[in-house]
Amino acid sequence: MLAFAAFFDKNVGTFKQFSHAKKIFMPKTSLADFSLPATGGQIFTLSAARGKLLVIYFYPKDNTPGCTTEAQQFRDLYAGFQKANCEVVGISRDSLKSHENFKAKFDLPFALLSDADETACNLFGVIKLKNMYGKQVRGIERSTFVFDRDGNLRHEWRGLKADGHAQQVLDFVTTLN
Repeated sequence: MLAFAAFFDKNVGTFKQFSHAKKIFMPKTSLADFSLPATGGQIFTLSAARGKLLVIYFYPKDNTPGCTTEAQQFRDLYAGFQKANCEVVGISRDSLKSHENFKAKFDLPFALLSDADETACNLFGVIKLKNMYGKQVRGIERSTFVFDRDGNLRHEWRGLKADGHAQQVLDFVTTLN
């Protein structure tokens, strides 16, 4: 099964669909709007984030070594993101309860979004088959997306290593100011 996503082509004025197995987002495209439940009893809506830079990072699972490293590094650099007028959100398929515990345990200053039904995961094309103990399982490919103040995708990283990635993202974000 292939995942499909939609993006708004400003040149034509219509939404187009493409398969993430064959196509990667093109910079300066807008993503179709979505909403997800967030920590703190909030609802995150992509369109409501306009007016600020936005980092959306997808990670496989709360409280795992790589995901913890990545979250801690975004936390440690969060003041730099805020200085750049940039919001950061993390998304995984974990429950809100798991997210609340993960956020509290590591004192994360940004929202974690629960995508249990894979709405955003499919929209961004981050679900992949992975090998785990000799079995193929569906999981999130660690990926990050940066949107500008108008809601246009400016950069994406896919299949990345957690350690040091938050600094790469902050370095990129500061070039947008």
